[in-house]
Amino acid sequence: MGTVDNAKHKAEELIGKAKEKVGDATDNHSLQAEGLAEQAKAKLGQAGDDIRDTLRGRDGDPADENQADEDRSAR
Repeated sequence: MGTVDNAKHKAEELIGKAKEKVGDATDNHSLQAEGLAEQAKAKLGQAGDDIRDTLRGRDGDPADENQADEDRSAR
């Protein structure tokens, strides 16, 4: 589950950076602000995912996720 969420948040962050850069280039302050807001939202989502994974005992290692799946199926 974490990989999909990470990719989604990274894509949101990149889109936000692009909007910010376009806003900078065109002197469009609302587009700059929108880009910054999207970046902040994406980073907040990444932090939330990291916290959730930590609380579930995962440290981002794919082997840990496979082990957790095996543990659940063994119950």
